[in-house]
Amino acid sequence: MNPVLPLDTLTRVVRRLPGGGLSAARQAALASFAERGFPSLSDEDWKYTDLTPAIDVSREWLAAGGPAETPDPAGILAVRATLDAHWLVIANGELQEAQSNALTLPGIRARRGHVGETRFEAPLSDLNAALSHDVLELTIGREYRDEKPIVLLVADAATGAPIASQVRIAVRLEDSAVASFVEYHVSSGNERHYSNTFIETDVAPDACCRWVRVQERAPVHTQTARLDVRLDHGARLEHFGIDLGGALTRNDLRVDVVGRHAQVTLDGVYLAGPGQHVDNHTRTEHRVGPARSRQEYRGVLSGRCRAVWNGKAIIHPGADGTDLEQANHNLLLSGDAEIDAKPELEIYADDVKAAHGATVGQLDERALFYLQSRGIGPARAKRILTRAFAATVLDKLPLPCLRELVGDKVEARLRGMAGGATA
Repeated sequence: MNPVLPLDTLTRVVRRLPGGGLSAARQAALASFAERGFPSLSDEDWKYTDLTPAIDVSREWLAAGGPAETPDPAGILAVRATLDAHWLVIANGELQEAQSNALTLPGIRARRGHVGETRFEAPLSDLNAALSHDVLELTIGREYRDEKPIVLLVADAATGAPIASQVRIAVRLEDSAVASFVEYHVSSGNERHYSNTFIETDVAPDACCRWVRVQERAPVHTQTARLDVRLDHGARLEHFGIDLGGALTRNDLRVDVVGRHAQVTLDGVYLAGPGQHVDNHTRTEHRVGPARSRQEYRGVLSGRCRAVWNGKAIIHPGADGTDLEQANHNLLLSGDAEIDAKPELEIYADDVKAAHGATVGQLDERALFYLQSRGIGPARAKRILTRAFAATVLDKLPLPCLRELVGDKVEARLRGMAGGATA
């Protein structure tokens, strides 16, 4: 049986939430979660990722009555200073309107809604629906001017006690709208923290959505996050994910292609050092054709750590003309690093093009020797080759304004990982 949280303590915390307390939607979510509980290692999609840290934090947080943590204004301001953007700040699960300057932009309609019906069907979605304070709903019109990215900053803190937080966001791009988003996860504090985020995005006909997810949580914190995207006729999604921090991270990205001539690009880089666990699951459902999807993820692992990449693509009956590729490449800098790579294709249509592949390797000794023969020290030579490996995907980042910022973060992270590499 999957591990569950005490229903009585869960219900007490839910009763104190704004937006209807035990509304019908929350009651349904509570009942469903009480029946199914957290995903466990016996679930096929979770067999490599143990959510015990998230379960333990949630139990302690609930037993304490679901205490809140005061946001760190200085930390939020420091993050905001790194990028010229429109900001929507959610701290420990609550929208910070005073810190958010994107709520009244021309072409954007934003409102705080209540948890209602959802297309998510997953235990963590039930937990999220039961405990979310509210739902941030954004509608992007075709008149919106995509001059700066819209940053969804999820900034959490846990300094005095274990904290759990839930974030739920709904985004819709109207016909022919163009918008760029940065889903930015940061956290602070030495206490344990668990963040559970669910975002659903509808991209209407001929609209274009560029989405970059950056995760750099504190070393002792846990995160699960899911993004569901629905693409209509001629719609485009360009998604890029970067994982730098956290103790345990699970990202689920699901794309539902329901319109002809839709285009999907999924790229990502994950860097894991000693003690880290990073799990990326993607699922692309091609329900009609012609349509096109491409994805490439690259991982760099150092020290005793583990990463998971599972890319699944399903071409349904009638999705003729689908053209898809998926690739995963990993660089292991130590003998203690572990990667579980699993590309999957399910094809139920005839007229399609599909290819997938995964590789796992180490640094090229000949290239290292060449660099060292030119007077470059061993540590720097390894960083140069590792950076070049990651740059193949980093160069595809769809928002040019982020390339320097992300490049600096990756470079700093690679320097920090060098100490965790072992023979």
